[in-house]
Order: sequence, then C-alpha cells, then structure tokens
Amino acid sequence: MADIDHIERLRTNDLELGATEAVQQHFQRHVVSPKVVSQRKLDFEHARPRWLREMAAEATGVFFYVYPGIAATASFFLNKTDAAFGSLLQVAFAYSFGIAFAIITCAATSGGHFNPAVTIYFAIWQGFPLKKVPYYIFAQIFGSFMAGLIVYGQYHQQISAYVATLKAEGTTSMVFNGGPASIFASFPNPYQSLGYLFVIEFFVDSYIGVVIWAVLDPANPFVAPAGAPFAIGLSYGAMIMGFADITISTNLARDLGCRCVAAIFFGGEAFSYKNYSWIGILVNVPATIFATTYYEILMRDSLQKISKGGAVHEGGEEGLSLHLTKSGISGEKAPPMEKGYANAVEDKSGLRMV
Repeated sequence: MADIDHIERLRTNDLELGATEAVQQHFQRHVVSPKVVSQRKLDFEHARPRWLREMAAEATGVFFYVYPGIAATASFFLNKTDAAFGSLLQVAFAYSFGIAFAIITCAATSGGHFNPAVTIYFAIWQGFPLKKVPYYIFAQIFGSFMAGLIVYGQYHQQISAYVATLKAEGTTSMVFNGGPASIFASFPNPYQSLGYLFVIEFFVDSYIGVVIWAVLDPANPFVAPAGAPFAIGLSYGAMIMGFADITISTNLARDLGCRCVAAIFFGGEAFSYKNYSWIGILVNVPATIFATTYYEILMRDSLQKISKGGAVHEGGEEGLSLHLTKSGISGEKAPPMEKGYANAVEDKSGLRMV
C-alpha cells in the first residue's frame, strides 16, 4: 500500500500530456516550458521563398508515400519463398500509411496534392493558380525519383542477387511483371492488351479520385479532418489489394519518377516494354478529371457545403437568401436528407441545416 501511495504522489498522469492533448485543446503543456523563438529564426523563415517551401513539401510528401510503398514491393518480390517478409497486403498498407503520413507531414505547407492529377483538378475546380501547376508537378516527380534511387541503394545487394539468379536461369531482360524493374514501376503481364490495361487503370484511378473528392467535401459528415489522410490512403490500399496482380499505376508522379530509376538501372525497355508506359504515366490524369467531374455534376450539394462554412454564395447573404426564397427552401420547409447513415449522423451531430 505504501508503494501505491508513493506512485500516486509522483503524479505520473502529468506525463500523459502530449500530442492528443495538444491537438484537441491547443493549450500550453505543463511538463516542459515552451521554447523561445528567436527573431533570427522568424526572419529566416519569413525570407524563404514560398515556392521553395511548396516544392519541398510536395517532393517530401511524394517521397513519404512512394518510399515505403516500393520498399514493401521490393520485399514482396525479393522474398517470394518466405511470406513473412512480404505480401500484397503488406504492399497495400505501406502505400496507405505512406499517403496518410505524407498528408499529415506536408499538407499544411503545400496543400498536400502529391499527384499531378490532383494538382490539375484543383486548378480546374478549386481555383488553384495555374502558374503553380508546373513546379508542383516537377516537385512531385522529383520526390518519386529520389525515393526510387534510395530504395535501390538500400536493396542493392538483394536486387543484384535476384538479377544474378534470373541470368543464371537464362533470363536476359529484367523488365517484366515480377522482375527487378517492376519493384519501381508497373509492367503488364504478357497476355494483357493495351485496351484492357487502359480500362483497368481508368476505373481504378476514377475510384480513387471520387473517394478523394468526397473526403474533401465539407458537406460530408463521415470524415473528420483528422481522419481524411487515412481515408484517402486506404482508398489506394483497397485498389492495390484488388488490382495489383493485373497491373495498375495510380499516380503519374509515382510511376514516371520511379520508371526513370528503372530505366537507369535496367535499360530503356522500362519505357518501351509492350508500349505500356504511357498508360501507367498518363491515364491517371483524365481518369481523375472524370472522377471529379462526375462528383461535381451528380453528387455535389453546394447548399450543404455553404451551410457547413465550406463556401459562400457569390452574392453573399443576400444572394443566398434570394436562392432559398426562389427555391422554396426556408426554415422547417428545407427538404430532409434521405434516410440512412447520413441522416443519422447529421441528426446526432446537430449539423443538419433547417
């Protein structure tokens, strides 16, 4: 009993203050005094070009997403005889958590695009400055390229041993699905036609695009800001688990940056193999534009978006009132949400507009 009293007097509960407390309540911690920020540091940070910070964040974010993903892929391909070191589930979760950590780490600085298609559709639908699109895309590809180089260096011995084994078996090209080059970029199976591959890539990327746009919708009651990175990451993971065996790419930057690494170490066939590379590199863009257009035209509820503070009417409060009057929507006459999960969540949270 004396020991228990002693522990209680230590007030160890003070140590529980940390990330959760800071995120939820944003008050000063009582364990450690806040560090003084010097004027020199503030001047340095103010002097940094914004474009440089944004490029660094986009490159770092793509690196955080691609690095664990292709490392898990390397483990999967290089340890086929020992399932403990690699599986498709492992690859899917590596990409999923990589995307979540990329958003958590870098999105506050650049907005967290990490995909040229996402940058392009933000320019189309959200007014993202067109002048920023080229350097965002360059940074994204560069981040993927650096991730590929570093993973190749870390797995160099295992990749070299795999290459030696394949050559001993009479394999002359290292570029094929399941080969060393496919650690870094996707390649089709021998029986797959380009049309077949296009359809696979288009629908997989459209699926991810719709999920991203729904997660970012302020009127969506199911995803809190803190959960958005993981919801987006899991959409990628779901597609990897469903379609990786029949070849998908999902991201122009991821594919092109790492395909360049594959070309450096395994030859130009990384781009010419079965004329597939254009599908892996480019289809993501029109597919994502299709997905966001589909969501905007058929699923977007801008009135709900305005009611949640995610947008304002172009005519201000007066314009919004005029719309509600013309539409016959006011007070208790507001049309009820369709019965189901959304209705229950809205009613419970008290967010439903009346």
